[in-house]
Amino acid sequence: MDLLSVLLAFFPVIAIFFMLLVYRVAADTAGYIGWVLAALVAWLYFQTPIEVILTASLAGLIASLPIALVMAASIMQITLMQETGAVARVVALMKTIAPGQQTVQIMIINVGFGILLTSLGAVTVSILPPIMIALGYSTMTAILLPALGYDALCTYALLGIPAVVYAQFVGKPVTEVGMYFAQYMPVISTCIALGMLQITGGTAMVKKGFIPALLAGVTAGVVAILMAQVGLVTITGIAAGLSVIVVLVAYVKLTGKPLQDRSLLNEKDLAAEARLSLLRACSPWILLTVFSLVLNATFLPFFKITFVDWAMPVNIIPGSPEKIRLFWQAYFWVIVCTLLALPIMRATGEQVRRGLRTSAKRAMRPIMSASVFFAIAYIMNHSGKGLDWKLAVPTHNMIYVMADASAATFGKFYAAFAPYLGLLGGFISGSETSSIAMMTKLHLSTAEKIGASVSGGLVIAAASGIGGGLASVISPAKLQNAASSIDRIRDASLAIRPAFVISMAITAVVSVMTMFWAF
Repeated sequence: MDLLSVLLAFFPVIAIFFMLLVYRVAADTAGYIGWVLAALVAWLYFQTPIEVILTASLAGLIASLPIALVMAASIMQITLMQETGAVARVVALMKTIAPGQQTVQIMIINVGFGILLTSLGAVTVSILPPIMIALGYSTMTAILLPALGYDALCTYALLGIPAVVYAQFVGKPVTEVGMYFAQYMPVISTCIALGMLQITGGTAMVKKGFIPALLAGVTAGVVAILMAQVGLVTITGIAAGLSVIVVLVAYVKLTGKPLQDRSLLNEKDLAAEARLSLLRACSPWILLTVFSLVLNATFLPFFKITFVDWAMPVNIIPGSPEKIRLFWQAYFWVIVCTLLALPIMRATGEQVRRGLRTSAKRAMRPIMSASVFFAIAYIMNHSGKGLDWKLAVPTHNMIYVMADASAATFGKFYAAFAPYLGLLGGFISGSETSSIAMMTKLHLSTAEKIGASVSGGLVIAAASGIGGGLASVISPAKLQNAASSIDRIRDASLAIRPAFVISMAITAVVSVMTMFWAF
């Protein structure tokens, strides 16, 4: 394979990296430029008809809906909760928890609470930044911690979509593939927890909060393994998030430190308590928990009905329908639960109107950012195909070229490089799910070429999925979403650099583990 093909295959991604990391171009703007570059390379060099490029882009936009719309739905939810005083009530509670123990507070909010919300389909990069700002954290910390925490069990997030997609591509039931991901979780979740402390307060805070971070990470990981063993993969996040909170509360009690201190509340906090009870304030999330459990419980018929029977396929690319699954998607239930909770939160008509106007303004650019990166991923995935949507010459496909060049360069060490390809795929598309869809079959075929067993190939593909999840901390769409939720969208590009270092370091840990398990 010639060097020019490899360079051009990687060119759109490299260009996007430079725009974001060096020139600090806004995420959605970098995405638009990246789409043009990917389309030109696919058309002019990889001989992809323009009709295929445009159709693939449309399919990417449709495929982005679960991610793009859940961002919009979560922004709407948290904005309405701000308007009704629900966020102020939650902040009042969080201010009193683990007083003087910032490391424990970070773990409870961004690991425990973050995993729980993410597993329910609520996008923590929309919800947690306003809460972090209200608690006194810096803008950069408020953007980065939820983005990093979003990955803590991202494999099981958004009602289990990534694990389900992986199962479809490897041809195994979702109940059987969970362990391929879960085995990484005790170590990776701990690394993420430590990364949060490093971002917040450097090495000093890592040393200070090592035990709470270890407890949070190991608890989340062990629960992931247990849930995979009993076949409840799609509700792992709910169990893991609650378990982390319980373990950290027990840790505070056992160390003899105060669990709560109401003297920290000011007049504004006390007014928030008087205006709204905690149950009313949390009603959107409580309703979401109930619906999520009902939809994903294996002993109930609703998962089969909403996921399989009502798949709602849209045939854009022949032979590869995009399944809408409206009544299973997280964004649908986030919207439903938010609307149901409005009277419970005692929302006024003016609060609802103001909240909807504000959320529409905040959500537009994150939606566009998520969508355009999906479109780029689909162009690259279908590049080189003719009007019959068949790939006659494999070397005309950009993803094939990237993976094949990687296999040729690294040989058996491809197993260590695969997580970085997943990270790359997650960065391009803004989604672990899309990264899995884009890379899994190529990982399986490449694993066979380098002599890995069938099980080893599944490990390599899963490791790439873990890397795709780690991309959440450098995903332009997610960082822009987090910044947008606190009206600091220009700061999203500034967050890329420190996030990049953390994501590369944790992915290196995934690589080492994969080398041990793949052969």
